[in-house]
Amino acid sequence: MNKFAIVLAAGKGTRMKSALPKVLHEVSGKTMLAHVLNHVSEVDMQKRIVIVGHEAEKVIATLPKGTNFVKQTEQLGTGHAVRIAADLLANEDGATLVIAGDTPLISGETLNALFNYHFAQKATATILTAIAPNPTGYGRIVRGENGSVEKIVEQKDASDSEKEIKEINTGTYIFDNKALFKALKEVTTDNAQGEYYLTDVIEIFKKAGNTVAAYTLADFDESLGVNDRVALSQAEKTMRLRINKKHMMNGVTMIDPETTYIGADVTIEEGTVIEGNVTIKGNTFIGKNVVITNGSYIINSEIHSDCEVRNSTIEGSRMSVGSNCGPYAHLRPGTVLSEEVHVGNFVEVKGSTLGKGTKAGHLTYIGNATVGEKVNFGAGTITANFDGKNKFNTEIDDFAFVGSNSTIIAPVHIGKNALTAAGSIVTEDVPDEAVEIGRGRQVNKLGRARKLPHYRGK
Repeated sequence: MNKFAIVLAAGKGTRMKSALPKVLHEVSGKTMLAHVLNHVSEVDMQKRIVIVGHEAEKVIATLPKGTNFVKQTEQLGTGHAVRIAADLLANEDGATLVIAGDTPLISGETLNALFNYHFAQKATATILTAIAPNPTGYGRIVRGENGSVEKIVEQKDASDSEKEIKEINTGTYIFDNKALFKALKEVTTDNAQGEYYLTDVIEIFKKAGNTVAAYTLADFDESLGVNDRVALSQAEKTMRLRINKKHMMNGVTMIDPETTYIGADVTIEEGTVIEGNVTIKGNTFIGKNVVITNGSYIINSEIHSDCEVRNSTIEGSRMSVGSNCGPYAHLRPGTVLSEEVHVGNFVEVKGSTLGKGTKAGHLTYIGNATVGEKVNFGAGTITANFDGKNKFNTEIDDFAFVGSNSTIIAPVHIGKNALTAAGSIVTEDVPDEAVEIGRGRQVNKLGRARKLPHYRGK
């Protein structure tokens, strides 16, 4: 049986109080619409259509390549939003999922189960429902004596007895495709809002004697639709705990999952230990047996096996096997630490490659540099690589020793096994095995201190 999906993403989301379209607000580092599309893609679909409207171009720009979309130029309700997809779907045989783009927690597993139930019931329409602890504000599912769905009653129209019903409509449906578009032609705007309601097709199907089924979610949290910032925070918390649980089940140790933030696109291999108050975002890969301590922040980076990140910030960088950084190190975009590199406390590296076994223990800035193997940087060293307009590169060969408080003014090349004396300013190339001394000669003026303001006597 052919399967199709219509994702509703045209609304403004007034209650979000944001210039950003509602469906583009992020949950765990990914837009709500992207979450929905990812979950929909877990079902074998023949066609996916996104209905866009408010700030349509911004929404379209985020869609995966090849995604079909239709613009809803007037916001005339959910029934109208689905109906404008008729040119792409109306003549197709199969079943169509209709789902809102602001429901990021619905899983692909649930959507597959919903389709299977729909087909098993030979239903014309199947409603995804949930049991709500507090159903106030939701449309209620009214069932008949045999358990079949009789109708959906909105809160404002419900009787006192109907308000006691805890089974609610989540706003996700599967329809027989041709029956859906035929019924939508009969839907009118004869209601308080003057809109075309998708729920009206349920009553049309019931009057025609068609089967309307309901599939109940096992986890109420999946039903959450985000309409304001409070619901957005609830979705964020639920998604974060879901992601953390997945990683822990796959062999990752989290000391305090409640305070650990892992983005939706992060990959972490088994044996890794993550302490509390750690944030890992973007397209980040964490290898096996990595230790990430309290307070670290990592985004769009690769941290390979047996590395240690101690209370540090890593952006757009790669740490190779056995390397370590921190505490309070900052790896900025374009940094590559080769195997067994040590970057210590208050060291910043930007756009540089450090060779195997190189060490920069503390208080050092390395920018736009290519550094060989087993180079040692003394404390207080900087590469001065920017003249206010242009960036320049520094090259340091294997086994070089850069003395403490050296200032290396690029462009410059320091040769293999060369040494720069502590306190040097390096402005010229240093040959292999040479010792560079680039500092003023010390002169002691005996007794002169007695004439200075600081002098307090013997």
